[in-house]
Amino acid sequence: QVRLVESGGGLVHAGGSLRLSCAVSGRTLSSSTMGWFRQAPGKERDFVAAISSSGGNTYYADSVKGRFTISRDNAKNTVSLQMNILKPEDTAVYYCAAGHPRWYPLPALATQARYENWGQGTQVTVSS
Repeated sequence: QVRLVESGGGLVHAGGSLRLSCAVSGRTLSSSTMGWFRQAPGKERDFVAAISSSGGNTYYADSVKGRFTISRDNAKNTVSLQMNILKPEDTAVYYCAAGHPRWYPLPALATQARYENWGQGTQVTVSS
Protein backbone atom coordinates (compact mmCIF):
# COMPACT_ATOMS: atom_id res chain seq x y z
CA GLN A 1 0.00 0.00 0.00
CA VAL A 2 1.39 3.37 -1.05
CA ARG A 3 1.36 6.03 1.61
CA LEU A 4 2.49 9.66 1.53
CA VAL A 5 2.60 11.58 4.80
CA GLU A 6 3.27 15.32 4.88
CA SER A 7 4.64 17.16 7.90
CA GLY A 8 6.11 20.53 8.80
CA GLY A 9 3.13 22.78 8.31
CA GLY A 10 2.15 25.44 10.82
CA LEU A 11 1.60 29.13 11.48
CA VAL A 12 4.27 31.63 10.49
CA HIS A 13 4.50 35.38 10.07
CA ALA A 14 4.91 36.91 6.63
CA GLY A 15 8.55 36.83 5.60
CA GLY A 16 9.22 33.69 7.59
CA SER A 17 10.16 30.18 6.50
CA LEU A 18 8.85 26.65 6.78
CA ARG A 19 10.13 23.32 5.58
CA LEU A 20 7.63 20.69 4.55
CA SER A 21 8.52 17.03 4.33
CA CYS A 22 6.81 14.11 2.66
CA ALA A 23 7.60 10.57 3.74
CA VAL A 24 6.81 7.94 1.12
CA SER A 25 6.24 4.26 1.78
CA GLY A 26 5.12 1.44 -0.48
CA ARG A 27 6.56 3.11 -3.55
CA THR A 28 10.14 3.47 -4.78
CA LEU A 29 10.91 7.18 -4.74
CA SER A 30 13.65 6.84 -7.34
CA SER A 31 10.99 5.69 -9.80
CA SER A 32 8.69 8.63 -9.20
CA THR A 33 8.30 12.20 -10.27
CA MET A 34 7.30 14.05 -7.12
CA GLY A 35 5.20 17.14 -6.84
CA TRP A 36 3.78 19.59 -4.35
CA PHE A 37 0.35 21.15 -4.80
CA ARG A 38 -1.64 23.48 -2.60
CA GLN A 39 -5.27 24.37 -2.07
CA ALA A 40 -6.41 27.61 -0.49
CA PRO A 41 -9.89 27.91 1.04
CA GLY A 42 -12.54 28.16 -1.66
CA LYS A 43 -10.04 27.65 -4.45
CA GLU A 44 -8.90 24.82 -6.67
CA ARG A 45 -5.81 22.78 -5.97
CA ASP A 46 -2.83 24.37 -7.71
CA PHE A 47 0.58 23.15 -8.74
CA VAL A 48 3.53 24.42 -6.69
CA ALA A 49 6.65 22.47 -7.65
CA ALA A 50 7.91 19.21 -9.13
CA ILE A 51 11.16 17.28 -9.13
CA SER A 52 12.24 14.48 -11.44
CA SER A 53 12.97 10.94 -10.29
CA SER A 54 16.72 11.57 -10.30
CA GLY A 55 16.43 15.05 -8.82
CA GLY A 56 18.13 16.55 -11.84
CA ASN A 57 15.12 18.55 -13.00
CA THR A 58 12.83 20.85 -11.09
CA TYR A 59 9.99 23.14 -12.03
CA TYR A 60 8.15 25.80 -10.05
CA ALA A 61 4.97 27.77 -10.37
CA ASP A 62 5.70 31.42 -11.12
CA SER A 63 4.13 32.43 -7.81
CA VAL A 64 6.79 30.59 -5.77
CA LYS A 65 9.81 30.73 -8.05
CA GLY A 66 12.84 32.08 -6.22
CA ARG A 67 11.25 31.54 -2.80
CA PHE A 68 10.53 27.79 -2.67
CA THR A 69 12.95 24.91 -3.24
CA ILE A 70 11.96 21.30 -3.81
CA SER A 71 14.42 18.53 -3.04
CA ARG A 72 14.45 14.79 -2.56
CA ASP A 73 16.40 12.12 -0.72
CA ASN A 74 15.78 8.84 -2.51
CA ALA A 75 17.74 6.89 0.09
CA LYS A 76 15.37 8.11 2.80
CA ASN A 77 12.30 8.08 0.54
CA THR A 78 11.48 11.67 1.40
CA VAL A 79 10.73 14.84 -0.53
CA SER A 80 10.98 18.31 0.96
CA LEU A 81 9.74 21.78 0.16
CA GLN A 82 11.73 24.64 1.65
CA MET A 83 9.55 27.74 1.71
CA ASN A 84 11.15 31.12 2.31
CA ILE A 85 9.86 34.69 2.29
CA LEU A 86 6.37 33.40 2.91
CA LYS A 87 3.42 35.59 2.04
CA PRO A 88 -0.19 35.53 3.29
CA GLU A 89 -1.25 34.32 -0.16
CA ASP A 90 0.81 31.16 0.44
CA THR A 91 -1.74 30.10 3.05
CA ALA A 92 -3.15 26.74 1.96
CA VAL A 93 -3.19 23.03 2.57
CA TYR A 94 -0.08 21.61 0.93
CA TYR A 95 -0.18 18.16 -0.67
CA CYS A 96 2.62 15.85 -1.70
CA ALA A 97 2.07 13.70 -4.80
CA ALA A 98 3.90 10.87 -6.56
CA GLY A 99 3.68 10.15 -10.26
CA HIS A 100 5.15 8.31 -13.23
CA PRO A 101 8.95 8.63 -13.50
CA ARG A 102 8.73 10.25 -16.93
CA TRP A 103 9.50 13.96 -16.80
CA TYR A 104 6.48 15.21 -18.70
CA PRO A 105 6.58 18.53 -20.53
CA LEU A 106 4.26 21.30 -19.50
CA PRO A 107 1.40 21.53 -18.97
CA ALA A 108 1.19 17.84 -18.10
CA LEU A 109 3.84 18.12 -15.39
CA ALA A 110 1.65 20.53 -13.43
CA THR A 111 -1.55 18.54 -13.93
CA GLN A 112 -3.00 16.64 -11.00
CA ALA A 113 -4.01 13.72 -13.21
CA ARG A 114 -0.33 12.90 -13.83
CA TYR A 115 0.15 12.01 -10.17
CA GLU A 116 -1.07 8.66 -8.93
CA ASN A 117 -0.64 8.87 -5.17
CA TRP A 118 -1.43 11.72 -2.79
CA GLY A 119 -0.91 12.57 0.83
CA GLN A 120 -3.55 13.96 3.19
CA GLY A 121 -2.04 17.42 3.27
CA THR A 122 -0.52 19.75 5.85
CA GLN A 123 -1.84 23.21 6.70
CA VAL A 124 0.36 26.25 6.17
CA THR A 125 -0.91 29.56 7.50
CA VAL A 126 0.96 32.80 6.92
CA SER A 127 -0.15 35.79 8.95
CA SER A 128 0.32 39.35 7.78
